[in-house]
Amino acid sequence: MKEKKEQAEDTDKTVELRVRSDPFQRLLGLMFKAHPWHGVSIGEEAPAVVVAYIEIVPTDTVKYEVDKQSGFLKVDRPQRFSNYCPVYYGLIPQTYSGAQVAGLFATRARRKGMVGDGDPLDICVLSEKSIPHSDILLTALPIGGLSLADGGEADDKIIAVMRDDAVYGNLTDISQCPTALLDRLRHYFLTYKSAPGTTHHNVEITSVYGREEAMNVIRASHADYRAKYPELSSMWSKNL
Repeated sequence: MKEKKEQAEDTDKTVELRVRSDPFQRLLGLMFKAHPWHGVSIGEEAPAVVVAYIEIVPTDTVKYEVDKQSGFLKVDRPQRFSNYCPVYYGLIPQTYSGAQVAGLFATRARRKGMVGDGDPLDICVLSEKSIPHSDILLTALPIGGLSLADGGEADDKIIAVMRDDAVYGNLTDISQCPTALLDRLRHYFLTYKSAPGTTHHNVEITSVYGREEAMNVIRASHADYRAKYPELSSMWSKNL
């Protein structure tokens, strides 16, 4: 056992030395960064603890989103009508809203014909800390979610707390979340695409669910991702 461990350590050192001595590999490392959707792990402790890539912070007056092709953060549009996202908002890497996510949504909402929106799973992260900009990774603990339908497509919003946060870090379920904050989240997602006075909305929130269902949605979204991108999921051995 000791010999195998020593052999493994020797192999790791050899690979490390090879990378250091190979200027081409070093150059590649400087030129490219991991794609936040495909090149970053969902997290070793998922679905209880996940990695979140943050696209928007509450002070942003512009809505950003990941460009699916390049992985860079791009401007989607200016935030409309002074309606700003009240929390850190982004995506969970290696997730996809497909058939399994849509199936869970259909069961909760008791409606047929639902499909996933074809995007990574969205996540809202609560924290009392002020983070000045997006395009960052953080560790989050899911506590629930919003069952949101956008134009007839399942577009779940996972609600989570930043790990070790001084104010929200002790929350374990969405039932413990301040009602006023949940109301602000509801209002944002129901109105952020609509002009004031609009009576017809394509967005609806059919229910709010707790931690256990949130973890089910994360598992389903990771399964949808692996089905959608089998050539990429082979890089990660973990199955939720």
